Amino acid sequence: MSDIENIELSFLSIDDYQELKKAMIESYANMPESYWNENHIKALLDRFPEGQVVIKINNQIAGCALSIIVDYEKFGDNHTYKEITGNYTFSTHTINGDVLYGIELFIRPEFRGLRIGRRLYDYRKELCERLNLKSIAFGGRIPNYHKHAKEVTPKEYIAKVRRKELVDPVLNFQVSNDFHPSKILKNYLEGDEASGEYAVLLKWDNIYYEKQNIKASTKKSLVRLGLIQWQMRPYKNLDELLQQAEFFIDAVSGYRSDFALFPEFFSAPLMAENNHLSEPEAIRELAKHTSSIIYKFSELAISYNINIISGSFPEIQNDRLYNVGYLCRRDGSVERYEKLHVTPDEVKVWGMERGNKLKVFDTDCGKIGILICYDVEFPELSRLLADEGMDILFVPFLTDTQNGYSRVRHCAQARAIENECYVAIAGCVGNLPKVHNMDIQYAQSMVFTPCDFAFPANGIKAEATPNNEMILIVDLDIDLLRELHQFGSVRNLKDRRKDIYQLKRV
Repeated sequence: MSDIENIELSFLSIDDYQELKKAMIESYANMPESYWNENHIKALLDRFPEGQVVIKINNQIAGCALSIIVDYEKFGDNHTYKEITGNYTFSTHTINGDVLYGIELFIRPEFRGLRIGRRLYDYRKELCERLNLKSIAFGGRIPNYHKHAKEVTPKEYIAKVRRKELVDPVLNFQVSNDFHPSKILKNYLEGDEASGEYAVLLKWDNIYYEKQNIKASTKKSLVRLGLIQWQMRPYKNLDELLQQAEFFIDAVSGYRSDFALFPEFFSAPLMAENNHLSEPEAIRELAKHTSSIIYKFSELAISYNINIISGSFPEIQNDRLYNVGYLCRRDGSVERYEKLHVTPDEVKVWGMERGNKLKVFDTDCGKIGILICYDVEFPELSRLLADEGMDILFVPFLTDTQNGYSRVRHCAQARAIENECYVAIAGCVGNLPKVHNMDIQYAQSMVFTPCDFAFPANGIKAEATPNNEMILIVDLDIDLLRELHQFGSVRNLKDRRKDIYQLKRV
């Protein structure tokens, strides 16, 4: 329409009834008796005024959406329209319900093609999110089914519509607005001969829904990271190294960071005092400091109110040498992670063993994963973590050359894209001329994102200056990941062909 002067979304009023009735009759030409009486509309407005909206074009009603809130468990997926509406009385509406149920949505014929229905659906989605409801549900008519009822079942009909072999404008429109068919409802709407009284149960899940919890919760959706690009330099002793570590923790916590990420083997300068020993002996002497560092880090996590990812250290268990790190949470709890793939150099020079534990860690900022350096070059590990709900992957690393750094950097960026998560990497810079096998370092700490419209086009959220000691402060919005999983241009996690390949733990 070229003569549109204004389009307005507004709450339905009882004063609109006569015009509403006329609009309903026009919209359901094949079902002329299918309109709500004035007492029905009044009951809806009395019970749930927020759920009843109209679109007006040039002050005329062009479309309408009516809805109620129901306790869905009382009805389940096998219900009729009459049951869900309480025999058309709307007595089933309850403010303690968990699902926004759509009982009516129509567009007058003369206003179709203007995407008015999308505006009404968008309002319902916003309302569902604002009221913290689990989902939207409704029984969708399939008005073209009567043309094919002799040849196909309702299930086959829906499949053909989804494959674009048949056209059903109502179902196509609902699917295009992110509603997914859940099941076939038989004898749903009495008198709907065009649909054979069948309907498709359609649902839209609220990805922001939070189940009410009787416990106090401080889980955050906006998360701030503090990455520490550590300069390798001589230290007189462990206390001096810990003073430098506390300086960085103090700095990133001063910016109210939720996490501090240290690099792999940042304690290596302490090996200088054992340079007279063989390399396997020197690394084992360094391992003697690990428990003291973790004890101090746990204290600092509490006192600075920050979750510390310790990087990694050598550790001896049962006379075997491992590359491990610790997550020191600000609530005082501590958990261990291990390097699962050790490099050929770590095996040849130090005799280091591979770890065996892979897990997702729960934090007050969501679920995180931690992979040490070389591990990020194996895509199976981060995919397993993503399947368990990981939002942020932390990668402490140590690389001596730009070649090695490039392997870590590019693999980490790939992990962010394919797993629809954030990836933070932090490394060491500088030189240690008095420490064998640790003489040079190259690093550029970075944070990577998926590549979609809500994120940077190049997938890089922030980057440090290469080979300079510094901190990098980065804010991440976890809710953007939820939207990406559901509405992304591509959906790497959802679109996997699990019918031809699978990944599982041994």
